[in-house]
Amino acid sequence: MSGNRRKALLASAALVGCAMLMTACQDSGSGTAKDAPSADASGSSGSSGSSSAGGEKDSAAKDSGEQGTLAGTGSNENGKIGKCRTDELEVTAKDSTITGDNEGTVAVELKNGGGRDCSLSGYAGVDLKTNAGSLSAKRTGEKAEPMVLKDGKSVYFGVHYPINTSGGSGVRITGLVVTPPDETKSVTLNWPGAGSLPVSDGPGSPVKVGPMGSAGQGG
Repeated sequence: MSGNRRKALLASAALVGCAMLMTACQDSGSGTAKDAPSADASGSSGSSGSSSAGGEKDSAAKDSGEQGTLAGTGSNENGKIGKCRTDELEVTAKDSTITGDNEGTVAVELKNGGGRDCSLSGYAGVDLKTNAGSLSAKRTGEKAEPMVLKDGKSVYFGVHYPINTSGGSGVRITGLVVTPPDETKSVTLNWPGAGSLPVSDGPGSPVKVGPMGSAGQGG
């Protein structure tokens, strides 16, 4: 083989080798390009996962908000009951003396007409108006239990006084003044009991008042 022919064959072989290398390079580049959509799909899946997590958070927040609203309802169900006011009470009195008793008794009724339940505790203030001036009743000392007076219901207490058996005119009673517990406004009533008290030289008042509930219905 001549030198020129050998050179031609070598050149041809080099060209074929180069062409093969270029094809391999293109295939390698094409493979890389094919992998890119796969990475995009993975990224898209990741994005979808993030959206799902956000949805779960939104749902949890919504549930939390609803629970907060439910927990907040009914917060006023245990509101405190207010005390009975004089203007809400219908105050009346009647003679409840039992024949043969050593003392007279007047039963005072407090009826709740205020349109709501209210609370009462302790003793009412009681004063007798007489021709000799005002006479305040003393408490009997009985234990006073707090109570709730339902709308439309009544509670009674007793006013006790000595009966005038002296044969004299005594101290003439002209009226009864009642002040409900913890109130300053009073109600003036006609006195339904005996017309007079015996004259007493002793200290203090001979008239006594019991706590709320110390008398039954009308006596």
